[in-house]
Amino acid sequence: MFRPYPQTCLASRARKPGTFAQHTPAQNHLLAALPEEAYERLLPGLEPVALPLGWTVHCAGERQKHLYFPTAGIVSAFYLTENGASSQFALTGNEGVIGVASFLGGDSMPSQAVVLSPGHAYRLGGALLRNEFEHGGPLARLLLRYTMALITQIGQSAVCNRHHSLEQHVCYWILSSLDRLPSNELTMTQQLMADMLGMRRAGIAQAVGKLQKAGLIHCSRGRIAVLDRSELEAQVCECYAVVRRQYERLLPEYQVEHIAPTPQSATSWPRYGTAPELRARHW
Repeated sequence: MFRPYPQTCLASRARKPGTFAQHTPAQNHLLAALPEEAYERLLPGLEPVALPLGWTVHCAGERQKHLYFPTAGIVSAFYLTENGASSQFALTGNEGVIGVASFLGGDSMPSQAVVLSPGHAYRLGGALLRNEFEHGGPLARLLLRYTMALITQIGQSAVCNRHHSLEQHVCYWILSSLDRLPSNELTMTQQLMADMLGMRRAGIAQAVGKLQKAGLIHCSRGRIAVLDRSELEAQVCECYAVVRRQYERLLPEYQVEHIAPTPQSATSWPRYGTAPELRARHW
């Protein structure tokens, strides 16, 4: 089971209050990539929403009425089987959106989306979204390109699950998660990782232990810190590079920043950054 969220379909939809003093819509890279006119047109319809840990953004089969643009945090998309087993197939941070069914025409999906790392988002109502697509505006074109990149991530996840070792899969998941966080540390238990990846905890513990013994990561009290990013990338399967290349090809607005090490980190790490010409907008 997806143990941290045993009541995902019944989880409260009440949005907890959060501070948005340091968050703006432009911290989502899709919104930041819009022309100024399109960005300003959408602003009145963008509602700030907190993304508390474990919050269900949408349940399986539920009609997706809104599009969520994360500005911080990570949302996990996963399938839950009838016997309670789960398997994650996509991660989304401030490089993307949650709720693609709201503009693809299907209204719902058989998967769930749950907040894996807390943060914030801005949501756009269905009426405004439909208006953008009816007029074929820049947001519509950007979302379609993003969907192509998302399809690559989903497909590569299936390839990784079937053909690559558990250790490579763990490396892929760690790197993909860190790309969406301004840190080199994940708050994550081995049990949660096992639940998300659909693996046994003993297997995850063995894979993580090998990486820690090699000096690539350090684990303690439900936290995973990356100590050697370059070597971790050398150990990961090609899935990580394939997905990142597709995001960069389809969405050239994205730039990968290399953040200088802090006293708490042993290396620099790349993440989805904001293009220099977009960084100053509304920050």
